[in-house]
Amino acid sequence: MQRATHYLKRFGLSGLVTFSVLFSNPLFAEKIMIVGDSLSAGYGINPAKGWVALLQKQLDTDFPKKHQVINVSVSGETTSGGLARLPKLLQEYQPDITVIELGGNDALRGQPPLSIRTNLGKMVELSQKNKSKVILFGMKIPPNYGSAYANAFEQSYSQISRKFNVPLLPFFLDQVAGNAQLMQADRVHPNEKAQPLLLKNAFPYIKSAL
Repeated sequence: MQRATHYLKRFGLSGLVTFSVLFSNPLFAEKIMIVGDSLSAGYGINPAKGWVALLQKQLDTDFPKKHQVINVSVSGETTSGGLARLPKLLQEYQPDITVIELGGNDALRGQPPLSIRTNLGKMVELSQKNKSKVILFGMKIPPNYGSAYANAFEQSYSQISRKFNVPLLPFFLDQVAGNAQLMQADRVHPNEKAQPLLLKNAFPYIKSAL
């Protein structure tokens, strides 16, 4: 302790700040940023029981080194909105891994698949330029939108995955969508019972990226 005091006196305020940072702030092995919409923001449920919160608990259990999950998801978010926010988010949080879970709201609003694909591609590219590994979560839409549109939308994810060489979870809502017992009354958003299943779908991809 006397040696530490000597160094603080020698280096002044700068040394004090450095000393404080090193000894008071936890050091995380890796930071995982979730950029999503209501599915990841926990719409209609207690966010503490959402799949992102469960992810943090799972990581804390499975890994001796602490990983930090940063959830910047916003209900109603689109790929254009995510793209607009991403540069600031990357600068602020400097994530090691960026999970992109977007596109569903674009499709529900009938946005052109090319526009969705372009926005997602730019988000992936921005993340990679900031040395963040990307995981892409794919989505599907109800058949009433027409097979041509549905196919073009779903293929956007695989095209982005191949172009930028990023892992793709083909359908984030696998085993959840269409199950009334796992969905809220709006039949769009998963309920609390579904959250462990969403984590089960997502966790292998996130774990492999660590």
